[in-house]
Parts: sequence; C-alpha cells; structure tokens
Amino acid sequence: MIRYRAFRWLLALPLIVVAVWALAAAVGGWWPVNRDWQQADAGIRIYVVDNGIHTGIVVPAAGWSDLVRPQDFPDPRYAGHGWRSFGWGDRAFYVETPRWSDVRPMTVLGAAFGSERTVTHVDAIPEPRPGPDVRSVILRPDEFARLTAFIRAGFAGGAPIYGYGPDDVFYPARGTYSALRTCNAWTGEALRHTGIRVGAWTPTSGSVMRWLPR
Repeated sequence: MIRYRAFRWLLALPLIVVAVWALAAAVGGWWPVNRDWQQADAGIRIYVVDNGIHTGIVVPAAGWSDLVRPQDFPDPRYAGHGWRSFGWGDRAFYVETPRWSDVRPMTVLGAAFGSERTVTHVDAIPEPRPGPDVRSVILRPDEFARLTAFIRAGFAGGAPIYGYGPDDVFYPARGTYSALRTCNAWTGEALRHTGIRVGAWTPTSGSVMRWLPR
C-alpha cells in the first residue's frame, strides 16, 4: 500500500509542478512593475510582437549593422527593411518550433530543465502594423538607450545561424534558458529594464502583452 501511494505521488508530481508553474505565471503576469510609467507623447517608436509562442521586440534598423550584418541574412536583400525584430531563447526550442504544430514534448522538457545553448533571433522586417498581436510603444531617448543596451548585452559573439527563411538569422547568445527564464520572460525583462510597465514575471506571450498599450 505504501509503495502504491508513493507511485501515485510520483505520477502526480509532474502535474503538480506544472500547476504551480501556471499559478506563478498568472500571478507574475498580473503583478506589474514600473507602475507609474506613462508612454511618451513623442520619441522613438518600438513594437512588441507576439506569434503565439515567442514574443519579439521590434526597433528601427539604424545602428545595428555592427552586430546584425546585411550579409548574415540568407538573402541580404532583406537587410534593406527598416526594422529589426529581436527575441531570445533556447536554440533547440527556438530554431525547431516556429509554430505550435512544431512543438515536441522532449524539446520542451529539455529546455525547461535548463539550457546554456541560447540564441538571439533577428528578423529584418517592414514596419509592423499595430493590432492585437502587435503593440506600439513610444520611448523617450533614455528609455530607448536602456533597451538597446539590454539587447546588445545578450549577444555572445560567434558565427550567425540561418533561421526560418531568407529574412531572419540567429546568433549565439548569453544566458541560461529554463522554465523560469523563457523567451517571453526575456522580453519582459528587457521591457522592465527599459522602464515600461509590465508584469513582474512574464513566462508566456500573453503575460508580456497584457500591460502594453493597445
């Protein structure tokens, strides 16, 4: 009987861990930091985008060519687009899961337990159009400087890695990915560092977008 109960607890443990994580994610996403922040009336426009799995921060392309070189894109012609989208995450999970249909349990589990093989993902894109999955934010110059410094600090150096198509590329990154620091938690961390009002912990894409101006 004791062994049977222990076996039941062993089977239930993963569900308990997931439930605790989900509860913590809900609380973290609903508890804002930088509460007094107000969007600037004029300044530098950025965007935060959500594809349902990964969030990205979109900034003007000017000033990034030392890190994101035109020749790094599979098709350098896309480097002419005026905006760059940045994201961060585990290499296997990020590179192999562009859509929900690509998610594999072992990939998720491997990343959740911690991975130091992280990447920064960069897309060369036209200016986004605001909508439910695209939020526009206007930053003051000092806020924009903090944001760009945060993104730059994530690059580890090294050869670029081709991405999903002709207009995107991955770079080796700094930091450890885990269930506590996901790609979306990185986005929230970047926004908090910038000074924007956002959730205290944002492990999901929805928790990132919740506090951004519509």
